[in-house]
Amino acid sequence: MRDGISIDADGAQPPSPASARVLLFYDGYELKARERLGPRLFHRARCATRAVWRLARGKQVNTGFYVAFVALVDGLRRLGCDVRINDFGTARADPLYPIGIAGYPSVLDEVDLPNPVIFGPGDPGYPDTAGEWARQPKVKAVLQPSPWFVDYYRDYGSDKMLCCPVGIDLATLKDTRGMTKTVDVVIYDKIRWYRGTLVPAVRDRLVAALEKQGRSYEILEYGKHTQQMYFAALRRARSMAFLCEHETQGLACEEAMGMNVPVFAWEEGKLVDPRQLPFASDDLVVSSVPYFDDRCGVTFTLADLEQRFDHFWRRVADFEPRPYVAERLSPEQTALVYLNEYNGLMPKARAL
Repeated sequence: MRDGISIDADGAQPPSPASARVLLFYDGYELKARERLGPRLFHRARCATRAVWRLARGKQVNTGFYVAFVALVDGLRRLGCDVRINDFGTARADPLYPIGIAGYPSVLDEVDLPNPVIFGPGDPGYPDTAGEWARQPKVKAVLQPSPWFVDYYRDYGSDKMLCCPVGIDLATLKDTRGMTKTVDVVIYDKIRWYRGTLVPAVRDRLVAALEKQGRSYEILEYGKHTQQMYFAALRRARSMAFLCEHETQGLACEEAMGMNVPVFAWEEGKLVDPRQLPFASDDLVVSSVPYFDDRCGVTFTLADLEQRFDHFWRRVADFEPRPYVAERLSPEQTALVYLNEYNGLMPKARAL
């Protein structure tokens, strides 16, 4: 299912008073889930130091997991929820009350509570160990951000896998369509494996095609820019080329789409990550743009790069990706998927 799930929030009801409180726990580079005061304060200082260090060196401060977590919190609060973050005391006081845990696999050890659990957004580990953890009775759902990643984990997590994408807040992303454009193509290079082979095969080949046509371009390499630098580049750009082997969702690409920048996306449909390959079924089809349709731009493979770019450029002024993002990925819509699952875990006496 290439285009992901369909989220219909038209009939959504605000959360009931019994379920308006949502207890979330996050553990990652930006925020640590620690119950005792001493470790909590120590790690808070370390996280703040890391943020300052990365910002001073022009690097991205927040990981994708934390961006996804913040988007979930924002969406839930827009739905009227009282979201508590890393509130061990409230969770321990009521072990039947559900909790959500998110972030890196370390959260599985740090939040060792008996409460019913929804995992995500985050990384539960590789399917073998993640599946073993997910089979615990207290684990009720494991969220994955796109259909292909649900399929990747399904054989290990049984029926507990749930597709729930991250919300994209258009209120924070300006529509750049009417802005002055000085760059034809921003090339977003997120090629992560076998760069010695794939950068020449994909990025350099695209650059050669652009130079042959006299198109201007700018290259951004993943991890070597701040969010502000990225957004500034998108404001200058008539389009973006998104070069990544596969993405579980692709927030950076969706932010470009949210700013109404048409996307030319590399899409081979093959899993490349050598650490993930041993767990993948032979028929698994992956995507670099799991949320994408004809309004957003054009995809290409190495077999048809030049031809597909010519097709893309002829239509570049006609693409309208921003309405697609508004329709499919609003924070309220995606948070409602989460909230419905969370409400379903409430003790029956409270859900009345």
